[in-house]
Amino acid sequence: MDLTIEIAGWAGAVLVLIAYALVSSGRIDARSPIFQWLNITGASGFILNSGWNGAYPSAAVNVLWIGIGLYALTRRAESRDGV
Repeated sequence: MDLTIEIAGWAGAVLVLIAYALVSSGRIDARSPIFQWLNITGASGFILNSGWNGAYPSAAVNVLWIGIGLYALTRRAESRDGV
């Protein structure tokens, strides 16, 4: 189980770094769904790893990170639906 948690943490780090690199290089927009999903998925890996290892402040920040990403996706969907 420890190895699985470690892999989840590293995968989360890679996904968040990919998202940052894509936005920083101008290849995707920060409001794009791919950016949000990369961050949401990456934060999930961080939550698993940091929660398992007792790093609760990090886990809490990443729960909020996911909330921000989901909010951005919801706002985007609402604006596309004309709501």
